[in-house]
Amino acid sequence: MTAPAGRVRTRERGSASDAAGAVILAACAVWSLVSAAGRDTRPEGVLLALLAVAAGFTCGRIGGTLLPVAAATAVAVAALVMALVSRHGMPGATAAADITPGHTGAAAALLVLAAGAACCAAAAAGRASPRAALRLLALGSACAALTLGSAVGFAAAVGVLLCSLAAVRTRHRLAGMAGLALIAGLMAGVSWAVAEDALPRGLAVSLEGQLTRNRVLLWRDAAELAREHPLLGVGPDRFGELSSTAQETLGSDGKPHSAPLQQAAEQGVVGVGLLAAAFGWLLYVLWRSPRTTAVVLTAGAALTALAALAVVGNALSFTPVTAGAGLLAGLASARYPVGGSAEGQQPAGGAPPA
Repeated sequence: MTAPAGRVRTRERGSASDAAGAVILAACAVWSLVSAAGRDTRPEGVLLALLAVAAGFTCGRIGGTLLPVAAATAVAVAALVMALVSRHGMPGATAAADITPGHTGAAAALLVLAAGAACCAAAAAGRASPRAALRLLALGSACAALTLGSAVGFAAAVGVLLCSLAAVRTRHRLAGMAGLALIAGLMAGVSWAVAEDALPRGLAVSLEGQLTRNRVLLWRDAAELAREHPLLGVGPDRFGELSSTAQETLGSDGKPHSAPLQQAAEQGVVGVGLLAAAFGWLLYVLWRSPRTTAVVLTAGAALTALAALAVVGNALSFTPVTAGAGLLAGLASARYPVGGSAEGQQPAGGAPPA
């Protein structure tokens, strides 16, 4: 295969994956309206989150094509600053409470995205000194999570940094992306098992101590609603009205603090499938990205860490988080400009350059 032919084929694959993403996001929007039809529901939060992902992805594509290192660095700094200044409330929350519970988890999610963007910039940088500075920025983002009191956020951000360092020596991205998808699936499966009280007693007690009793009860309410309304769910943003635990919790935001369980309760099995498809699409887009394997796996690790936080928290109820996820995916999947250099890149699947 000649280099020009390979570049054309990469662009064709990119167009196909972009079209698939548009279909999936449109399906998510349509299904939220279908599940809301005929009921007193509020699908605006879902629609706003989808719009934020799409807008962030588009902006990331543009910035990643024109100024890949500078754009990723700007995203990292912006996410870090927003997380630090929003410790008492995150702007853009889609929950209805005046002071939204879960803002610490949302700030931790922004710090994970900051670490991922900084590591992506480091992987794309051409010289050693900028790479070192950008990785220090990623480490600083991880340490900032400790100042917010989020040990989970610190562990997730450090994990992204370590994955970025390991990805430098990785040639085959498919196995890495499959492993990330498996991790996200296992996290979702464990959360459902906790909600169904299907784990061994000792493990269940240990996890309940980490998650808190209130969150486990919210998850069980969500699982019960999903069993009672398996297809359509109860409707977007109705969990708080129907969950006895949410109603009895002081200052509740009406969320179960788990993205897959919220989808199951409010939009049924179809909603869960669409959520999984959206995450799978992001990983697929990264796998087919013309950027280097180091950039791709770093972004994939950050999005997987974000997915893990969303499984046990309320991060996706905050517009800056969903927009940041789209931005990171767009940056890491941006195409090279026409006639631009792709020196050192590895095509999708880890095959040698054309």
